[in-house]
Amino acid sequence: MGHPEPFPVKYVAIGNEDCGKENYRGNYLKFYNAIREAYPDIQMISNCDGSSGPLDHPADLYDFHVYTGSRALFSMKNTFDNTSRSGPKAFVSEYAVTGNDAGRGSLLASLAEAAFLTGLEKNSDVVHMASYAPLFINDNDRTWNPDAIVFNSWQQYGTPSYWMQKFFRESSGATIHPITISSSYSGSLAASVITWHDDENSFLRVKVVNFGPDAVSLTFSATGLQGSINALGSTATVLTSGSVMDENSFANPNKVVPVTIELRNASEEMEVTLPPHSLSAFDLALAQSRLVAEM
Repeated sequence: MGHPEPFPVKYVAIGNEDCGKENYRGNYLKFYNAIREAYPDIQMISNCDGSSGPLDHPADLYDFHVYTGSRALFSMKNTFDNTSRSGPKAFVSEYAVTGNDAGRGSLLASLAEAAFLTGLEKNSDVVHMASYAPLFINDNDRTWNPDAIVFNSWQQYGTPSYWMQKFFRESSGATIHPITISSSYSGSLAASVITWHDDENSFLRVKVVNFGPDAVSLTFSATGLQGSINALGSTATVLTSGSVMDENSFANPNKVVPVTIELRNASEEMEVTLPPHSLSAFDLALAQSRLVAEM
């Protein structure tokens, strides 16, 4: 495959969306047994969904794909809450909002996808990996919408779904904290809380999706902290736009991009306002972070 020297392969997916086909399980086992014998360290991925019940064949992970409308994907934010904590882990290798809600990469699509990802983040003990699909599209050969990065022979831009994923780039290796939302708007909200670290500091990150058309005011309360929240270095980042169907383009690549401001009033208890149709991340600088977050 163009590699003159050996290279490590950590995972092998056996098939692609083949679980329902007549001979899949029998052929799967032939590959599984042969690969396990020759390469015992390689993790094998089944095409069959194990999120709602146990698989009837051995696997290290199972492949989970979802392409649907924005409301349906938003409602799937709790998909893995009741998944068995034993058995193979999930690899959500393909997810995206599709159809009319997606356009050519809309803000609406990115918000539903963000809500879905908060559920994956909170269930990271059973969701091992996730990847948006597709990643790239040549604007001169659009066979699929939406995509994360659009390019032609000399320029490129990221869709709102690309920028949304940057909100989750610190998720790997982070500590997940419980969160409770008490609001009359709770049906249109999705949230997750993590502690993450850079080279010098620790941060409490609160991510909240407001999927509804109304601005929402919440009081954030962080309890159980072993250190104080430092306003210096605390920020709020918001992804939103004037219309829920707004998109980026070559002519206007930054129409829907995150905007970050300093949080000068950051404290253990503070009021925040979520704009309509928005994804917000509040990064609160911490000394240490052992807490329960309530909203």
